[in-house]
Amino acid sequence: MVYLYLLLNLSSLLIPFLFSFHPKIQFYKYWKFLFPSILITMLVFIPWDIIFTQQEFWGFNTTYFLGIELFKLPIEEWLFFICIPYACVFTHYALLHYFPNTIFSVKHTKLISWFLITVLFIGVIFNYNKWYTLINFSYAILLLILIYNLNFKLLQEYYFTFIIMLIPFFIVNGILTGSFIDNEVVWYNNSENLNIRLFTIPIEDTIYALTLILSNLFLMKIFQKKRVKKN
Repeated sequence: MVYLYLLLNLSSLLIPFLFSFHPKIQFYKYWKFLFPSILITMLVFIPWDIIFTQQEFWGFNTTYFLGIELFKLPIEEWLFFICIPYACVFTHYALLHYFPNTIFSVKHTKLISWFLITVLFIGVIFNYNKWYTLINFSYAILLLILIYNLNFKLLQEYYFTFIIMLIPFFIVNGILTGSFIDNEVVWYNNSENLNIRLFTIPIEDTIYALTLILSNLFLMKIFQKKRVKKN
């Protein structure tokens, strides 16, 4: 089914996009902060994706995409870095709108942050020869430390919303990695990761998702803060 990857992207985007115009949410007002953030984040993740694809650390099953490529990446993979961040950032803002008091305490946020940083650091030390694990975990460590020091409140909010976002993550990423279908859309060279799967999903993908969305949110907050200062 050559449209599968495209349909996953578009179906992930559809409801968040439509509800962006809901009068209680009005997420479209955040577009001026979101789209530059998506673009900048792509400048990090796309080169990473291109290199890993060239080195065959992962790759794509031609059965499930249209065959249009840009720098050896399917066009659907480029769309992934637009559709998924949009959907997840919308979810983040919508959840905080309807559940404004459901954020983690300072104490719990500190515990979670340092637990993640410690586990990721140990993962890097013992798996420095596995490229996906090394780059993914290293980026996550740097990002978490940076935001911990510069925008701690974002982590308080994000740890709550990310838990909710893991539900659609397991559905979409599960399909991409072979759940519910005959073959995976995205395949992985297990010698470059921990070879630990959550169902069909490499465990590194959960950290990849965490940093992809958190990068977008962090940049959005920076742009919003600059806008407030100008006004």
